[in-house]
Amino acid sequence: MLRTDTVRQILSWYEGETPGLKGNLSRLLMHGRLAGTGRVVILPVDQGFEHGPARSFAPNPAAYDPHYLYELAIDSGVSGYAAPLGLLEQGADTFAGEVPLILKLNSGNSLASGSNDQALTGTVEDALRLGCVGVGFTIYPGSDSAYDMMEELREISLQAKSRGLMTVVWSYPRGGNVSKDGETGLDIIAYAAHMAALLGATIIKVKLPTGVVDLDAAKSTYEKNAIPRASGVERVRHIMQAAFAGKRLVVFSGGAAKTREELLDEVRAIRDGGGNGSIIGRNSFQRSKAEALALLGEVMDVYA
Repeated sequence: MLRTDTVRQILSWYEGETPGLKGNLSRLLMHGRLAGTGRVVILPVDQGFEHGPARSFAPNPAAYDPHYLYELAIDSGVSGYAAPLGLLEQGADTFAGEVPLILKLNSGNSLASGSNDQALTGTVEDALRLGCVGVGFTIYPGSDSAYDMMEELREISLQAKSRGLMTVVWSYPRGGNVSKDGETGLDIIAYAAHMAALLGATIIKVKLPTGVVDLDAAKSTYEKNAIPRASGVERVRHIMQAAFAGKRLVVFSGGAAKTREELLDEVRAIRDGGGNGSIIGRNSFQRSKAEALALLGEVMDVYA
């Protein structure tokens, strides 16, 4: 398929980036059932690090097998597959070129006492060796480790972009001045998205925001300027404003396991608010393959 005008417009937003990076972004945007639409659905399987194998895969034991996860990504027609080093290595030869890959470069785990930091578990060279279109990296704005994580991201972005790889930034605020409810508050998620854009993210991943305004310093601004936040559509629209007036791709986390209706309602809000798509992990690979393919198909039908 020839590159569409929609994809050409998106590429034009990434001024100053290399042809290699734009080529890989185009590969992602022109792959799968949503090819050419400017919308993406990505399958992420990095939950084994954070939650452990049983909590991640026991609901659907077939997903313990890395080849199953590749096959789910390929058969469903998602835009890309994101995972840590070991999962991508186990299948990279067999499925080479069949789905765009994103190597998740840092990970945390629930055995460690500190939950606001992550270890580097892969390199840009690993991503190149595996034929990835980009690398993924998590930052925790607000945490005690936030500045260190941002500096790590700066170095990784320099390495990745100079080699033509995209950066996908998981921007998940926590700690510091952020309350527990504020982790998904509208002002906090907008702040997190904007930080990721300022750090040079090609694609920004955030959680779907609630209507909460968490920071006391922000409350008067939201009230004085009557920033709409009553509906999911309005909240997504505000996040897109924070991402360089919609000139950065933003995908929203599918989050914890939920019903089909709940997930599709969220997807409609993302679509109607101008978001670029979803990154859906547990809500796909924890279902049987038939159920997952049907659900991902419905999600992509909404975006299409």
